[in-house]
Amino acid sequence: MSTAPYVTVDLAASLTGYSEKAIRRKIQDGIWLEGREYRRGPDGRILISIKGYQSWVESTSGQTRSASRSRSMASSSIAL
Repeated sequence: MSTAPYVTVDLAASLTGYSEKAIRRKIQDGIWLEGREYRRGPDGRILISIKGYQSWVESTSGQTRSASRSRSMASSSIAL
């Protein structure tokens, strides 16, 4: 049985390991683009492209990761 080309956000969360919130945040922040990583169905529902997700993963796997949102004060302090 082959995987559907587009899946709902909750199924994409199960398949990818990203939470529904993380997926929606990637869409909201413009990290995932409409027509590439996701589409909207005729009813307006967000559907994740499995192929688009795979391309996104492969395109970012060798690049430097962006810094974490939380930063420890201890790691950035300088001892005098």
